[in-house]
Amino acid sequence: MNHITVCAILGYMDINWLGHSCFRIRGRQTTIITDPYSPDYGYSLGKPTARIVTVSHQHPGHSYTQGVTGEFRPVRGPGEYEISGVLIVGMATFHDSERGATKGKNTVYLMEVDEVTICHIGDLGHVLTADHLEQIEHVDVLLVPVGGVSTINAATATELVRQLEPKVVIPMHYRTEVLDRGLAPVDEFLREMGLKDIVSQPKLSVTRASLPQSTQVYLLDY
Repeated sequence: MNHITVCAILGYMDINWLGHSCFRIRGRQTTIITDPYSPDYGYSLGKPTARIVTVSHQHPGHSYTQGVTGEFRPVRGPGEYEISGVLIVGMATFHDSERGATKGKNTVYLMEVDEVTICHIGDLGHVLTADHLEQIEHVDVLLVPVGGVSTINAATATELVRQLEPKVVIPMHYRTEVLDRGLAPVDEFLREMGLKDIVSQPKLSVTRASLPQSTQVYLLDY
């Protein structure tokens, strides 16, 4: 019995990081790709197949939907969407701390996949307001940028974690051997969180029942 069959029987949802802010989220009924990037970013997207593709904002590093295959439904911007058994809520936010004056708008997505709530922050440029927190209610898995430059830095990402109190935190949008662009490495976020010696893993397989009791940070290989 292979791993895919086992996951289907047990109901695990798989989360793979494809680099930058792009993840493949594979549930029982569908596959989601978040913020696909153009080839200029150095990572190998590899033409993944998806049923849903979310775009947090129109930028080559986050909106290269032509890099995804399959008859997918693109989700761009705020609103409520129900696709292939997945409920997605897009929440309007800003790409900077000046209400979009310098970098424009950003969409935070809440996705209910196999009874697990995933929050993809996109290129958020500020901490969340009381109104945002009221809309979000709770988060099981937080996909959060930590590298700064065009989005929040390690300190603000840590504050965001405290605001949302998720069970699982997966950092994204930071410097790697493949991509620099002035981004900070993930180590700065880990220090802010009081963590060290975290070993990255190929993917995270999770169910609602297997979520940790308190917030845990996981590093994924790209």
